[in-house]
Amino acid sequence: MTLTIGVLGLGSVFSGPYASLITKLEQEGRVRLTAGYDPDPAKRSTAAERFGINTSYGAPEELLAVDDLDIVLVLTSMNQHGSLARAALEAGKHVLVEKPMSTSLEEARALLDAAAEAPGLLVCAPHIVLSPTYQEMHRRVRAGEIGDLHLARARYGWSGPWWGRWFYESGGGALFDLGVYNLTSLCGFFGPVRRVTAMVGTAVPKREVNGELVPARADDNAHIVLDFGQARFASIATGFTMQQYRSPAIELYGATGVLQLLGDDWAPNGFEQWSNPRGSWELIPERAPHWPWTDGLRHLVDSIDSGTPTITRPEHAYHALEVMLAAKQSSTEGRVVDITSPFPDLEYNPAATDDGRPTHDPRSS
Repeated sequence: MTLTIGVLGLGSVFSGPYASLITKLEQEGRVRLTAGYDPDPAKRSTAAERFGINTSYGAPEELLAVDDLDIVLVLTSMNQHGSLARAALEAGKHVLVEKPMSTSLEEARALLDAAAEAPGLLVCAPHIVLSPTYQEMHRRVRAGEIGDLHLARARYGWSGPWWGRWFYESGGGALFDLGVYNLTSLCGFFGPVRRVTAMVGTAVPKREVNGELVPARADDNAHIVLDFGQARFASIATGFTMQQYRSPAIELYGATGVLQLLGDDWAPNGFEQWSNPRGSWELIPERAPHWPWTDGLRHLVDSIDSGTPTITRPEHAYHALEVMLAAKQSSTEGRVVDITSPFPDLEYNPAATDDGRPTHDPRSS
């Protein structure tokens, strides 16, 4: 069965990363891109010419009313994610929504409720837990290869986008755009956060966007401390304030070993493992160097075709949103904020195991 796809939001996230994966899936005969909407006429025209799709819709609702549309991608600015994803589900579509799933908990809860009642599946970005590298690290943690997890550190950032004002407007910001990756990763390893405390602010008051200097009204710098209960803690450093770095994306410290994800969690470059019994570091090369961070779309197609639940769960995305909003609240009020939402543990196909060949790290003693 070839599934038809419509896209809400025809900007750079669509025209580059998602379009590349859609093209591959089309070549496999699995999907067909048929429709798109964007409020910008130039983007509509470009997409129509490049992909040969219908972009004549006057509003998102007109695209969602198309009967022969199976999947809708919500790739708009962040403030629109929740309402459009919910409308797409209520129109009977399968939905992939970019991160965050919403910018408010009330809207996110309504989206979860809609997903529970709708016939379609809901996949929420980021899709990092689908990478083969993350899956293998997760397997090793669950197998007890580094003992009980006690502590973790994560980081992701860069100097910031120059092409979209909405990144720096209310509802945008580095925490929603970047910190969500590390947060999703850490929760996948540790489970739900119990408490959060944070410092979140705007370090650069004005940003250059499309050649124009604009005021920054959203956060661009954050340091977050997470309490997972039982004296298990983690921290995240994130922001549009990092020029470069040479450090692991995720560091997991267990009772008998260490796991470190190299590269970024959305673009992993293998990982390394320290084992107390072995007394050395082990380098595990990246097994899927071309894995795309848009892989949630392939996973959604796979789940539709097989009639199986998705590995990534909307409740995980909701939990991440609650933590991010609580981090902002913590920073404003100067206190620790409790987190209440649960989410199910990740359940992978048991066949998804490591086939990379570890090598001895010469830095080891």
